[in-house]
Amino acid sequence: MKTIQIGNKQIGRDSKPFIIAEMSGNHNHSLERALSIVEAAAKSGADALKLQTYTADTMTLNIDEGDFFINDSNNLWKGNSLYSLYQQAYTPWEWHKPIFDRCLELGMIPFSTPFDETAVDFLENLNVPMYKIASFENNDLPLIKKVASTGKTMIISTGMATAAELDETVSAARNAGCKDIILLKCTSTYPATSENTNILTIPHMKELFNCQVGLSDHSMGTGVAVASVALGATVIEKHFTLSRADGGVDSAFSMEPDEMKTLVIETERAWQALGNVTYGPTEKEKTSLKYRRSIYASADIKKGQTFTKDCIKVIRPGLGLPPKYYDLIVGRKAKEEIKKGTPISFDLF
Repeated sequence: MKTIQIGNKQIGRDSKPFIIAEMSGNHNHSLERALSIVEAAAKSGADALKLQTYTADTMTLNIDEGDFFINDSNNLWKGNSLYSLYQQAYTPWEWHKPIFDRCLELGMIPFSTPFDETAVDFLENLNVPMYKIASFENNDLPLIKKVASTGKTMIISTGMATAAELDETVSAARNAGCKDIILLKCTSTYPATSENTNILTIPHMKELFNCQVGLSDHSMGTGVAVASVALGATVIEKHFTLSRADGGVDSAFSMEPDEMKTLVIETERAWQALGNVTYGPTEKEKTSLKYRRSIYASADIKKGQTFTKDCIKVIRPGLGLPPKYYDLIVGRKAKEEIKKGTPISFDLF
């Protein structure tokens, strides 16, 4: 699987996990807070910061009843119309440039999720280096084709999509000109539970679609993300806020700065631990070989004396013959006098 270059960052098996901090609506309609989120994400070690580019009118209709009103008792946003929810959560388009500029100043990759063709055109004018497709839009093939036509890397969340639907999505993107696709295993519940995350899908998805795969994680904590790296995830996306206590449409399932810092550290450790399939001592372990068990004289042994369990013993360190020769040695005779504490070797019997 080839490495993907985005700005000065690399995404792939040979690089540490690419960590995306998703701002979403956690700016709470304050540009000052939005810029503080950027700074906190950079300080936490995130590689990229992602926005969402839409308006309430590009998302839905201004109707506050029926299909357009959230009544589900288990929904985090119960009691809102879709239109009012998107009014609360959207990021003003005029904020994008100052937010992107601050990201670049701090060494992060800025990009966004467009939700319609006008958003793509707007983001192209800002020279975004890549695009994200949200789970709820992964079946919007016209949007997929529009984004793919830019030729830029596409990160696509897979929440709710069947394998057949993902095949349509990936095929549409590739046929429209996208060469670099990263799929993110995603569970579209907010927050998601670990039991409902099914990250064993990651290696299967990688093989099925022949592309890099990562995780868009709505679960709490770092455990799911760290485990996904062990299964081959090269990208981790988490919603990010300054403090969940500050509220906001996505705050309940967003990471705070200290948690993001831990995520960056622990996912990198998981990646470092993958290594390669290997047996035998590593270079670092070779100095420890002498502390394995081996056969030693546990008492003074006279010349011609028979080796018995009373005079030889399997102990540490490992400078004598390996323990597998113990039964071979018992019953043999000593060729010379052997002092207690001498490592047994073949030339002694």
